[in-house]
Amino acid sequence: MRFINKTGIAVISASLLALGGCTSSEDEQIQAVANSGIQPLYADARDSMSVGNFAQATQILSLIDSKYPFGPHSHQVQLDLIYSYYKGGNPDQAIATIDRFVRLNPNHADVDYAYFMRGVTNMELDNNLFQSLLGVDRDDRDPSKSKEAFEDFRRLIQKYPNSKYAADARERMLHIKTRLAKYEIAVARFYMRRQAYVAAANRGRYVIENFPDTSQVQQALEVMVASYDQLNLTELKENTMRTLRLNYPDSEFIE
Repeated sequence: MRFINKTGIAVISASLLALGGCTSSEDEQIQAVANSGIQPLYADARDSMSVGNFAQATQILSLIDSKYPFGPHSHQVQLDLIYSYYKGGNPDQAIATIDRFVRLNPNHADVDYAYFMRGVTNMELDNNLFQSLLGVDRDDRDPSKSKEAFEDFRRLIQKYPNSKYAADARERMLHIKTRLAKYEIAVARFYMRRQAYVAAANRGRYVIENFPDTSQVQQALEVMVASYDQLNLTELKENTMRTLRLNYPDSEFIE
């Protein structure tokens, strides 16, 4: 994902690297550049972003934001700060910056980007430690951040249907729906193991009703068939089996 580049300020200052021999710490380097004015400071922040040094970029951009809160590039600085926080692995800071930007600039031309990045950041927050470090897909993990992301993308599409981020947001919403459907199936199987068949069947029906365009419909129907069988609800079982047979003839649940 690229960050927005509207201002195109030329690099007119020496890089922070060149300051290394004159100061004793990175913070002192940043302060030294800050004293020279906003344009060279912002140019160095963009340089840091371009080479993927988002930790340094966020430091510089934060300094600009606090030192020049109403400067000519203040809005762009905040948008760059959102992206740098996200790419630098600081999603909570990214969300806080997004919310501040939207609250203070509800009619800004790039507020759709802020909504989009809120959704993207919440999707990132949904990744847990096991999944990110071990490649384990934990379908039963808390889906609250995915739900927030879905609402962020829904709000973007509702408010700005012609946004250049709308198509991407729709694709991400489909991914999130699959994630939420998988969670419901995981919970349904949990109930099955504990012989809570009514609760399991209800979870399966919830998937059918709310996520009919996901890959989890077959499993939802199978959960319902198994639950109704355990509950001796013959008519409900047969009706569900008919739907399963029609749509998924290779299912092992088909009698």
